[in-house]
Parts: sequence; C-alpha cells; structure tokens
Amino acid sequence: MQVNGKVVVVTGGGDGIGRQIVTLLLQKGARVAAVDIRQDALDETRASVGGHAERLSTHVADITDRERVFALPAEVEAAHGPVDAIVNNAGVIQPFVRVHELEMETIDRVLAVNLVGPVNVTKAFLPGLMARPEAHILNVSSMGGFLPVPGQAIYGTAKAGVKLFTEALHSELAGTNVGVTVVFPGGVGTRISENSGVEVPGNLSEAEAEKMAARTTSPEEAARIIVCGIEEGAQRVLVGSDAKLMDRLSRLNPKFAAGFITKQMKDLLG
Repeated sequence: MQVNGKVVVVTGGGDGIGRQIVTLLLQKGARVAAVDIRQDALDETRASVGGHAERLSTHVADITDRERVFALPAEVEAAHGPVDAIVNNAGVIQPFVRVHELEMETIDRVLAVNLVGPVNVTKAFLPGLMARPEAHILNVSSMGGFLPVPGQAIYGTAKAGVKLFTEALHSELAGTNVGVTVVFPGGVGTRISENSGVEVPGNLSEAEAEKMAARTTSPEEAARIIVCGIEEGAQRVLVGSDAKLMDRLSRLNPKFAAGFITKQMKDLLG
C-alpha cells in the first residue's frame, strides 16, 4: 500500500521512532494522526514537521484507556476522513532488573502499554480498516519479542505477545484488503528509557556506553525501514543489524543465542 494520499494513525508519535515515522509519512504525502500520552511531545512533533503540519493532527490519548482509544476513530475521521492504516508504535521498557525485583505495579504498566494498548487500538480501528479499498496494520514488537533478554523479561513477554497477536491477525485477514506487518527493532537510538521513567544503570564506563550507542540504528533509518514495510506489504520486518543477526542465531541455535544476550546484559544487570 503506497502511503501517498492515505490517512495513517501513529501511536507514540511524540518522540523517537514514532516522530520519525510521522515525519516520513508526511513527506511521502500521507495525512497523519499522531497519538501520544503527552501533549508537549506532540507539540514538538508538530513544530518539527515544518510545512507538512497542515496534514497532521495530534491526539492526546493513553492507549491503555479503552474508552479513550475507542473514541479516536471518529476523532481522526473528523480531521482527515476514513483511516487507511495504523502503526502501533507506542511502548515503554521496564527497569533493568530481574523479575523478582520488579514491583507488580510496574509489571502491570509494562504489559498494559506494550500489549493491551496495541490490542485496544487495533480493535478500535479494525472495522473501519476492513471497509477501506486497501488498508494496513503495522505493529512494532522488538528483538526482545523473539529472544530472551535478562532484565527486560516483562517487556519481552509483552512484545512476544505483540508478535503472536500480529501474526494471528495476518492469518485471520489473509485474502482481505487489510495487510499486516510485524516489526522487530534491535537497538535504536531513542529516549525510550527516559520516556519510560527508567534509569539506565550507571555501572557502564563511558567507553562501553559509546560502544553500545554506536551499534544502534538511528530513529530516521528505523522509520524508513518501517514505512518501507508498509509500502511493500511485508509480513515481517527486522530493523538493525543486531536484530537480523540475533534472528538468525535464535533460529539456528536458541541456547547459544540466549547465552550470548545474557553475557551482553551482564554489565547492565550488575
């Protein structure tokens, strides 16, 4: 589905990958409804898109609030007309600690934002999407959705749920006008830790931190790959060389892949 002239909803559109997806969609001629929990973040997105802002609407919503989410389709349609695609990008990570150290309140929030939120948004918009001549659903999972990452067990659990939810949607909607894509980003240079209220452990040296940053994909490149996935109708998209490598390793030798990631997380977990 070519995005030019289409109406696309992007959750988490106030920062990071989401903001870059919004920007690229606008540059390609789409009309975009950016959804985020923070008005100030949406205002920054609007300010960043320059002359394309006339095709952008912003909507403050907590995607875990089902009543608010189910009000969004009518709100977006009033601004742009019928919705052609949704991008479930919004997400938060957990503190870099083991499961027994996590508060239940944190567990509930991470599961709600990362898994229940995309389900809410999909349920709200799916009837309208099925009525369009062509439409698309893209859900952002994570490399941690197919590979166990110590210190991100609950986040990974939620993202694994997104993976299977999206794959099931792809099967259920086969033969219809609605395409479905699941995305697995590796490390991307965003402010997800800060926006999640998570402090990155301070036991990394400056050299180690710089080395980790150098291995990440830029948000701009991640957005390009994701939007390309929509336009090509891809079922499965990997973002970053790390995601591609670990996808291969986890298929060939799951035990080795899990052990490799455990070693990589050693400094973060302490």
